[in-house]
Formats: sequence, structure tokens, C-alpha cells
Amino acid sequence: QVQLVESGGGLVQAGGSLRLSCAASGSIISMNNMDWYRQAPGKQRELVAAITSGGSTNYADSVKGRFTISRDNAKNTVYLQMNSLKPEDTAVYYCNANARVWSGIWSKILEVWGQGTLVTVSS
Repeated sequence: QVQLVESGGGLVQAGGSLRLSCAASGSIISMNNMDWYRQAPGKQRELVAAITSGGSTNYADSVKGRFTISRDNAKNTVYLQMNSLKPEDTAVYYCNANARVWSGIWSKILEVWGQGTLVTVSS
């Protein structure tokens, strides 16, 4: 019913920047929290940044001051601007969101994950 499609990953040198996008589509009434997670090889998936529907944000300590999460509610899209990238930021980045969708005449909340986009930072 809802799909998240990420884009913007790639290879960048240390100190460089990338901007990730995640667009939601489907029978969406509204998007609640929209988050970015990442998973590096051999490590657990971790929360990188989160943004509420009202625009409040939260960041992992490791990315504070370097990454900025934002959203465009009209487009059901969340962004992650990543600056001053480090090799340790190398990971697959996943978009996660809670979407309110129609279910018959009612509505329900769905948690949805994107397919992931690879970010590689070379030293």
C-alpha cells in the first residue's frame, strides 16, 4: 500500500557531501515520523536521524552538526543532507516511516522501510 524509494547514495571522498531523498507513495493520508537508519557491514542497524510530522528532529551523536534531516510534507518526502562525511559513515542507509493509510472506510498506521541506498566514503 505504501512504498518508500530512496535515492542519492554513492561514492564520495572524505569531507564531501551527499543528499539522500526518500519519497513515499501509495494510499497515504499522512506521514507521521520519518527516519533515516544505517547499517554498516558487520554492524547492527542504527538510527541516524528522525523527524516528526511537526518538524522536530533528533540525531545520533555521531552525526550531530554534520547531518541535517528535513521533510516536504506536500511531497511525502524526507531528506538527509550529509556534510563532512567520514569513512565511518559508510553504510547502507534506509528510510523508515509511519504512514497513515486508508483501510476500507477506516485508517491505520503502517510502518514501512525503503530498500536502502549505499553510501561509501573513501579516505
